[in-house]
Amino acid sequence: MIIGVGIDVAEIERFGRSIERTPQLLGRLFTEGELRLPDGAPRGTASLAARFAAKEALAKALGAPAGLHWTDAEVCVEDTGRPVLRVRGTVAARAAALGVRAWHVSLSHDAGVASAVVIAEG
Repeated sequence: MIIGVGIDVAEIERFGRSIERTPQLLGRLFTEGELRLPDGAPRGTASLAARFAAKEALAKALGAPAGLHWTDAEVCVEDTGRPVLRVRGTVAARAAALGVRAWHVSLSHDAGVASAVVIAEG
């Protein structure tokens, strides 16, 4: 059963300007694992914008409650390249209260826009 669906888009250039203006955003929005590629290289702006869109979409799928911490949701990548969500803390608590048992996430970036769709399944 679908409990919630969220979708979000982020303009990549605008997102990049926000990070340049306020570098501390990176630590508030992303986990260390999200900031780096598997080989340790820094993740690009388009990829980070897509992850930010996924976190916004996840919040929408949960009903956009106040008090969720950005780093309590992490976009990881399986060996196959498939993105997956790992949740803990405030996000996990809200998901458990709603009966979420599984997450589905899709990320994309093209033509200057990053997008994400998140489905919360019970």
